[in-house]
Amino acid sequence: MSQRVYLFDTTLRDGEQSPGVSLTVSEKVQIARQLARLGVDIIEAGFPISSPGDFASVSAIAREVKGVTVAGLSRANSQDIDRAWEAVRHAEQARIHTFIATSDIHLKHKLRMTREQVLEAAAAAVRHAKAYTSDVEFSTEDASRSDFDFMCQVLAEAIKAGATVVNIPDTVGYAMPGEWGKLIQEISRKVPGIEKVIISVHCHDDLGLAVANSLAAVVNGARQVEGAINGIGERAGNAAIEEVIMALHTRKDLYGLYTRAKTEEIYRTSRLVSTLTGMKVQPNKAVVGDNAFAHEAGIHQDGMLKERTTYEIMNPAMVGISRSNLVLGKHSGRHAFRERLENLGYVLSTEELDSAFAQFKKLSDKKLDITNEDIEAIVEEEMRKMPHEYNLEYLHISSGTAVVPTATVGLKKEGQLMEEAACGNGPVDAICKAVDKITGINCTMISWGINAVTGGKDALGDVNLKITTDGEKVYTGRGISTDILEASAKAYVNAVNKLVWDNLKTEAQALEDEVSHKCQ
Repeated sequence: MSQRVYLFDTTLRDGEQSPGVSLTVSEKVQIARQLARLGVDIIEAGFPISSPGDFASVSAIAREVKGVTVAGLSRANSQDIDRAWEAVRHAEQARIHTFIATSDIHLKHKLRMTREQVLEAAAAAVRHAKAYTSDVEFSTEDASRSDFDFMCQVLAEAIKAGATVVNIPDTVGYAMPGEWGKLIQEISRKVPGIEKVIISVHCHDDLGLAVANSLAAVVNGARQVEGAINGIGERAGNAAIEEVIMALHTRKDLYGLYTRAKTEEIYRTSRLVSTLTGMKVQPNKAVVGDNAFAHEAGIHQDGMLKERTTYEIMNPAMVGISRSNLVLGKHSGRHAFRERLENLGYVLSTEELDSAFAQFKKLSDKKLDITNEDIEAIVEEEMRKMPHEYNLEYLHISSGTAVVPTATVGLKKEGQLMEEAACGNGPVDAICKAVDKITGINCTMISWGINAVTGGKDALGDVNLKITTDGEKVYTGRGISTDILEASAKAYVNAVNKLVWDNLKTEAQALEDEVSHKCQ
């Protein structure tokens, strides 16, 4: 049996199903590129038939992201499979991932199908997908609550029909590590033809056991693990890919297995996903949390000063976290700035470097010392830039305990300055209303939050907010500044730009699809 474990990342499919998360096409492509740099083997880019936007993002990733397999999810029916293939067909390596539930509770209440019908549908789906691509993954949804013998029958039929990967999902996070490991072991013994395929697992974290279950499966013969960066996903989320990577790496003495992941890219990948989804990583999160390598207790600190390994089983540099406390300031030049970026692991194009350096110089006029965290915030803002319909030119606020908060905002669109003023319940509300007047888009803010990038009175404020126009699609905005109100304005305009850009891309894709179908 191979000693390699394949990493199947579903951040852009299952991860985006996290409540309140909605990524634009360009954001998904950014994340996909970083996942490729991290070294995952398969990116599940989305569920193409679910919406025009999902189809557009899967198609864009298939065309633009290289060096990785791109998968599209489909239910076990020909319409879904056709749409999935249409989306992934331009990928260097394309996979169709089709699934059907096998638990009696799903058959009775969701599918309303008999076991015989499920057997037929599973085999037919795999055969249909196989006509498009040699790489077909088949999943038995709700495997942990399925009748074992029936599930094995379904898996056998899928393998006979041509599946190359069979995925066993703990869809509702019900399994315990011991029983899950035994289930995988029994499947590997009893399913005819199982030796010809890769066994995969997709574990949810409802009881906090997704990573433990994934590792138990690997010990018992699974050679693909599915999960998401930072463990995001439906309900309590998925197995955290970064934790699986570091568990296998740190305890290779126990597992004797490896992945092709570049561990130094873990932290940057985590930060990018957190930034673009608006889902903050809790401080005590394993591997990537702010406290993962922090030591408060005196005994721990004493041990660390004498020998790092007394209280650290992983070197923070191994996951891409720099501990350098050296600071840059207003007199630092481009060379020093570029060198610091390289030390932090960022490789920017000339255009991106010029833009980031300009932002660095602006910040250094407001802030005495610029830390690594400040630089990372600047770079991440550059990385998530997209074509802007509107650019914030200026902001003027009148507010106080005895005044009605008023905001005057200037936005530029295609070189033309547009200005509006508005009153609000507070200065942030006034800013948003003024922006709405200019854009003609009436947005509802779902959430607003601020974090200090560093300590001190001159700390950068990092504002994250979410907006919607219809209560369904949510857009995340982020802005950084030493001025909280400016950061709020930047974040709101950022979210509005995403909304506008997403609408333009969806309309363009729909038009392209219409023309394509007419030509056929």
